Amino acid sequence: MSQETWTAVDRYFERTLLGSDAALEAVLERCRKAGLPDINVSPCQGQLLALLVKLSGAKRVLELGTLGGYSAIWLTRALPKDGSLLTVEVKEAYAALARENLALAGVSDRATVRCGDGQAVLQGLIADGVPPFDLIFIDADKPSYPAYLALARKLSRPGTVILSDNVVRKGAIVDQQSEDPRVLGVRQYCEDLKALGWESTVIQTVGLKGYDGFTMSRVP
Repeated sequence: MSQETWTAVDRYFERTLLGSDAALEAVLERCRKAGLPDINVSPCQGQLLALLVKLSGAKRVLELGTLGGYSAIWLTRALPKDGSLLTVEVKEAYAALARENLALAGVSDRATVRCGDGQAVLQGLIADGVPPFDLIFIDADKPSYPAYLALARKLSRPGTVILSDNVVRKGAIVDQQSEDPRVLGVRQYCEDLKALGWESTVIQTVGLKGYDGFTMSRVP
């Protein structure tokens, strides 16, 4: 199967199951004009994130890797009125655009963008004793995934859902000769999940974003 086919199938399901969304389309266009890399989740993946928020009953969501705020909008829209999302972005220009996009989508009252190094921000949250999060979405720098997992544990509770994106890496995850730090980071993340003994799985995906996948774990 080709990328052309995967994209066409994604577009079919977008039209059939999701429909158009002027705010989200405007956000994507703003991100393109600002020169952000085209690495945000696809619309169908965004809908999946939203469904997972609703199915898990999450009220407090933490996201690592804001980019332009596209996935943050999907996550925040799915929250109840008393819910909240904290999303962390290391680049100030991206964080500033994300704040504008969240306001454009009408969810800035429930979503906060924190700019800073992901590990440092999480360590600060732990030090401040913030309440645990119900769902954590890790979609940031892959070499740091093991460190993010260790910190996410301290910001979780029994039943917290932890998702991590881009773990298949076009199949490179099984290339034992790979020296790519992104592959090595993801592989260590998976080994750490195994050592923790959590209920975890991986969903391989194809579509607009090519061949990749995400892990989903539940904190016991």
